[in-house]
Amino acid sequence: MLYVWLVSLVEEKTLKLGGFKGQALLYQAKGTPVLFLHGLSYTIGVWERIGITEAIEEKKVPFLALDMPYGLKSDCHPKNRDAKANVDYAEEVYRSVFGDQPPLVVGASIGGYIALQYAKTHPVKGLLLVAPAHAFDDDALVKAYRNFQFPIRVIWGNMDTIILGEEMRTLADQLPNTKMLVYAGAAHSAYQDDPKRFQRDLLDLYAHATT
Repeated sequence: MLYVWLVSLVEEKTLKLGGFKGQALLYQAKGTPVLFLHGLSYTIGVWERIGITEAIEEKKVPFLALDMPYGLKSDCHPKNRDAKANVDYAEEVYRSVFGDQPPLVVGASIGGYIALQYAKTHPVKGLLLVAPAHAFDDDALVKAYRNFQFPIRVIWGNMDTIILGEEMRTLADQLPNTKMLVYAGAAHSAYQDDPKRFQRDLLDLYAHATT
């Protein structure tokens, strides 16, 4: 019997940029990169645990997952909850790896908020937002929503006790070219409760945003 061993080309690196030192997962290939921004209490490890990094590596989709300054448990220091500081850090690290290619940005909870702020000031191919927090806390950001002409998906678990479904429906209504995806039986971290669907939804959006 012939066994074929698949060797992952994903790299884990320590990066020092913009006054921060943090960990990153990186896979380089041709095509539009995906930028992953975790939630408040998570790290880059969450994307590995749910199998999404392996799934998109198999599809030869480049990506960068960052431990972010806002993360309570992330391996990124110093800690900083300021939106602009986090956007600047993500953009600087991303640009150092992938140059000027606009990414498709995936953000969960506060990572979704940073993804929205990122898209306000930098070109993106699309957004996949999992119950983004603070979506209506910044008036300048809300005013910018009408300019978001790229494809967007807003994921919300109907068992979420942190972010209201009404707020997510309002967000989806205000963002052009947006669909709301409701994960039945899923909580705030819906991508962890239904990782297979999350993989399908990400790859579907990726195909739509890059064709």
